[in-house]
Amino acid sequence: MTLANATVQSGQHGPPGSPRSRQGGRTPRINRSAGTWFLVLPALIPILILSVGPLLYGVALAFTDAQSGRTRSTQWVGGLNFQDLLHDTLFWDSFRIGLVWAVGVTVPQFLLALGLALLLNQNLRMRWLARALAIIPWAMPEVVVGIMWRLVYNPDAGVLNETIRDLGLGDGRDWLTGLATALPAVIVVGVWAGMPQTTVALLAGLQNTPHELHEAAALDGAGAWRRFRTVTWPALRPVALAITALNFIWNFNSFALVYVLTNGGPGGRTRLPMLFAYEEAFRYGQFGYAAAMGCVMVAVISVVLAFHLVGRLRGGEDQ
Repeated sequence: MTLANATVQSGQHGPPGSPRSRQGGRTPRINRSAGTWFLVLPALIPILILSVGPLLYGVALAFTDAQSGRTRSTQWVGGLNFQDLLHDTLFWDSFRIGLVWAVGVTVPQFLLALGLALLLNQNLRMRWLARALAIIPWAMPEVVVGIMWRLVYNPDAGVLNETIRDLGLGDGRDWLTGLATALPAVIVVGVWAGMPQTTVALLAGLQNTPHELHEAAALDGAGAWRRFRTVTWPALRPVALAITALNFIWNFNSFALVYVLTNGGPGGRTRLPMLFAYEEAFRYGQFGYAAAMGCVMVAVISVVLAFHLVGRLRGGEDQ
């Protein structure tokens, strides 16, 4: 055996009794899968307990006749609640109102937030102050927002009616109790309250767009609209799709804001599906029936998410 071979073998196996010698020259492999699960568990356990668990319990409850104040045990009724739901015109009216509300809030919310984000992305004086003021509605709880706008819409001493009277445009009206004005008035509040989070998301997307692309397009003679269409929007499109889908889900599931403003009135004109389910469960005690409503709403949200994910995947393939 030469000195070189002895040196190589010594480096491979090590002295007798060493870990490398006991493993036959192989380094022990770390079980990375177990370590990953150990790190994820602290975040996964609360999700399972607080989100997945109640969701599964609600789905199971939808197939029972659970009611409040009953002394006998809850019975399994299968799809009876869903059959009753198919013929419940009040629920489908609230479902239609919920879709009108969600679209009516999400679309203006996005357009106004996009314009505000484009403005705040410019080199303006006191831009930091404008950005701080733009997110104030986001920092306010929905209950506080609802109380504040109830004061604005007050028919006797509200700011809106006082302004209308001062301008000589009429005597004003009761915005939140009028059959024709209640839903539009609530939609305005929803747009105002949800604009900041959309603005922040879009502004972050704008700031990630390379400035050199805008300069190159400007040197090529592209105007502001063409630069937006060919440079800004393609970079902003993934963020816009994500925040629009999330806004639609959040708006469709709205409860506190509309509950404080109108409590579903007048005449059910602002009764969103979540408000209808709340009334069935906690006013009339029909827990099983309300759970069936919740299952339908979860199904609708799942369909929206599916379309969103398919659009994102197709967009990725096109790129």
